[in-house]
Amino acid sequence: MTLALQIILIVSSILLILLVLLHRGRGGGLSSLFGGGMQSSLAGSSVAEKNLDRITLLVAAVWVIAVIGSGLLLTVG
Repeated sequence: MTLALQIILIVSSILLILLVLLHRGRGGGLSSLFGGGMQSSLAGSSVAEKNLDRITLLVAAVWVIAVIGSGLLLTVG
């Protein structure tokens, strides 16, 4: 069980990093500090952006569950 949770944690961590990097910068953060804030978003978020948000939230939930499960197994075992 511990091995399965560790594998899920590693895979979800890598997926979460990749999904966050796929998001478009909205300005005002570190991206604008390094010159990424020059673009203006005139249109709202597209369907692909909304789906990317949903997938990112799902992977983040899996990651949180894997972290809590790993922590519980370490304290009990």
